[in-house]
Amino acid sequence: MIDEDQVKHIASLARLKVSDDEIGKLSKDLSAVLDYVKELNKVDVSDVSPTLNASSSENVFRDDDEPDKQDAELAKKLIDSAPENEDGYIKVKSIL
Repeated sequence: MIDEDQVKHIASLARLKVSDDEIGKLSKDLSAVLDYVKELNKVDVSDVSPTLNASSSENVFRDDDEPDKQDAELAKKLIDSAPENEDGYIKVKSIL
């Protein structure tokens, strides 16, 4: 179990202010997390191949589609309603 001094040290490393009331709860919570990690380390994963991502499909991206006519008309209306626009873009002041 993580003692109060360790909790205070961890809090100082993380630059967190913790009250004396919170130290006891954090000690229990951090100990529970570390106990769970110990349990996970017991699991045999020697037959499991490494995973690059959680998705099982090869292509996780959708095909590019041309916007439909209604979307294009709405975009044009929005751009035209801006105070200033140029070449199909909304013109804004530069921010430096």
